[in-house]
Formats: sequence, C-alpha cells, structure tokens
Amino acid sequence: MWSYAIFIVAYLLGAIPFAYLAGRSKGIDVRQHGSGNIGTTNAFRLLGAKIGILVLIGDALKGAMAAYLGYSFFGAWGGISGGLLAMAGHCWNPFFGFKPSGKGVASGFGIILILMPEITLIALGIFILMVFLTRYVSMGSVSAALAVGILVFVFNEPLPYKVFAVLAVSAVLIRHRSNISRVINGTESKFQFKK
Repeated sequence: MWSYAIFIVAYLLGAIPFAYLAGRSKGIDVRQHGSGNIGTTNAFRLLGAKIGILVLIGDALKGAMAAYLGYSFFGAWGGISGGLLAMAGHCWNPFFGFKPSGKGVASGFGIILILMPEITLIALGIFILMVFLTRYVSMGSVSAALAVGILVFVFNEPLPYKVFAVLAVSAVLIRHRSNISRVINGTESKFQFKK
C-alpha cells in the first residue's frame, strides 16, 4: 500500500523549481524576467551557461528519478505514471499556485532517457540540429517532442510508452502554443546566452 506513495514523491520531485532556486541564489526571481518560466531555457538566458547547465541536469534528473521509481515498483505503467506526474509538477507547480511554470522538456528528457534511451538520443540530435539551424529553443523542443511521438510507433515501443508519448507530447505542444504563434509571426526571441 505504501508503495503508492512513490507517485506523491514523483509529483513533488517534478515540482522542485531548480531555475527559481538558482535565480534566488543570485538575487534574481526568474518569474519576473525573460519568459517568466521556471524552466531550463529561462535559466540559461538569465543566469548564464554554467548555472543553466546545472538547472538542466537538475530538471532532467527529477524526471529520470520519478520514472525510475515508478518503474521499479510497478513496471512500465508505473514508469510512465511517475514520469507524467513529474512533468505535471514541473509544468503546473504547486509551490507557485499551480500556475503554468516550466514547459516540461528537460524533465521529459530525463524520463525518456530512463524508459526509451535509444529514442532519447535521436530526439536529442533533432533538438540540437533545430536549435542550431533556427536559434529557436522552442522549435528544437517542439521538433524533438514530435520526433518522440513518431518514433515510439516506428520502433513499436510497448503500449505504456506509446501512451506516455501521446500525453507528454501533447503537454509540450500545449505549453509551447504561444512560442509557435510567435515563430509564425516572426516575433519569437532567438536564443542567446546572458552576456
């Protein structure tokens, strides 16, 4: 019975606001600057590459740990449940009134790294390529997410992973609606590190 408590742990892991905590350590509230998100990209923009990388690792690790915990106790369905809860905690953070916060890409990366490592490598390559070509992190994120959604069917991954892909990709696309609109309108900010 107590084993189900790991899903509460998974949600709370996802809610750890690494970008916010890193920003506060530098006297910056990341919610008030840049995109206003408490995610990895805003940390890179506002806090620089070194801290951004640490935030990326933290956000990916919380997704990976949540997926690993769920998988360890309940197999594949537990893995995707833990992962989705971590993404939910990150995207709609309970410590900030459940308002939209992060966009779930870095935590999603950690999740698929545990559950589908071969797909992770392909998606990462697509992300890097798209950011290099367009300098839009949002387009790299959306392209990588869509690639995951397609590759789970191409590789005929188990049903739980297909379910995860559909739900997670939908969440990433929903959280990137405004970015997609700005790209279409030519008003999306191109990525650059803090100088």
